[in-house]
Amino acid sequence: MNKLSFILWLLFCFIDCFSQNQTIPVPKPQQLKWHDAEMGAIFHYDLHVFDGVRYNQVSNRINPINDYNIFDPQKLDTDQWIRSAKAAGCKFALLTATHETGFGLWQSDVNPYCLKALKWKNGKGDIVRDFVNSCRKYGLQPGIYLGIRWNSLLGVHNFKVGGEGEFERKRQEWYKHYCEKMLTELCTRYGDLFMIWFDGGADDPLGDGPDVEPIVEKYQPECLFYHNINRADLRWGGSESGTVGYPCWSTFPVPASHNKGIEREENWLELLRHGDKNGKYWVPAMADTPLRGINGRHEWFWEPGDENNIYSLNELMDIYEKSVGRNATLIIGLTPDPQGLIPEGDKKRLEEFGKEIDRNFLRPLAQTSGKKDSLVLDLGGEQQVNYCIIQENIAKGERIRKYKVEVLKDGNWQCVCVGESVGHKRIQRFEQVKTSAVRLTVTSSVALPDIKNFSVFNVVDR
Repeated sequence: MNKLSFILWLLFCFIDCFSQNQTIPVPKPQQLKWHDAEMGAIFHYDLHVFDGVRYNQVSNRINPINDYNIFDPQKLDTDQWIRSAKAAGCKFALLTATHETGFGLWQSDVNPYCLKALKWKNGKGDIVRDFVNSCRKYGLQPGIYLGIRWNSLLGVHNFKVGGEGEFERKRQEWYKHYCEKMLTELCTRYGDLFMIWFDGGADDPLGDGPDVEPIVEKYQPECLFYHNINRADLRWGGSESGTVGYPCWSTFPVPASHNKGIEREENWLELLRHGDKNGKYWVPAMADTPLRGINGRHEWFWEPGDENNIYSLNELMDIYEKSVGRNATLIIGLTPDPQGLIPEGDKKRLEEFGKEIDRNFLRPLAQTSGKKDSLVLDLGGEQQVNYCIIQENIAKGERIRKYKVEVLKDGNWQCVCVGESVGHKRIQRFEQVKTSAVRLTVTSSVALPDIKNFSVFNVVDR
């Protein structure tokens, strides 16, 4: 090592040591699990799946279901749900324990409007328990989605109950405690959970919202929390297209992405899509979309006549590259039907999706890692390449700010792509080229790059 190289090495070591004193935001352990999962599923199930008409959100939030005994999934099989999600490559799954009707999919002692009230299974069914057991059986991490912002039965609209004066005040307090008690049931009856998700948030505990964060911290301390106005362990990616913008940083200027102050900012949606590379808080991106999302449809719940509105395989791969490949975690909405099954067409597409991800990215042509600003892959002879994957060791934060990828061509290094954020995973396509070596160079960083994976592929179109 010459003198200049030694000085540079000492400088990088100093920067590396300095950065580990929390000058760079780093994820909590549960957030590392979020990144490592890369893809999950969310299952929406509620009374209106059984009414035979298309879902209308505004109506559903206002009008209670006339007869809750329409809920009658005679072939319910949560094992089949989870097998379908696993076939796509999902590592976790979420279930809507309650949604906008207020109906609960478990044996609640707090909420009488639940499976206890049904003729189905003589009032003994517990879909939350079935779901969690199926997740554990097939190796997926289970999570629960609790919708409290709307409740058509109780007349709750955007967290607010109806009424005036003292009547309204006491009902609001009652509803807040009601939500806290439901959450306590879900946090204490089903073992360790991957995530508790409040649809639309849980609002402000000093205002109309329940005080849910202490309950999760007490009973599910290793669980992801999403979200109230004070804390979000992840952020919505700004659309329900299943994609995020690029660059997409895991850091954010505030600890809650739906804090009422930051929501008023003009660039709030852009912040959700891209994050903030100088943000002080680790709030990584989530990209979500329903599987039935084409031809003008965008259905989180099963609806009649939607069998031909499933994303094509090519569309799903594009979504994958623009979510997982941009440092976000992808959540796909799956729709059990009135029988209690994932429809065959949906199931088949999920299987195709998982196989295509593996076909493209399971076997790299070459792979390396290292704590340095330049890595070279020797391909052992000339080969066609057109994709690369870069991953940082995000346990030490996002260090890379800019990079370039070059191929050795006719004895010279030629640039094939450049980028900014890497984070957990960056998947990047470039024009197919024949080469014997590929080089990654970090051209800008805030600390010594810690690259846990640099790999290249040749993805042949189907």
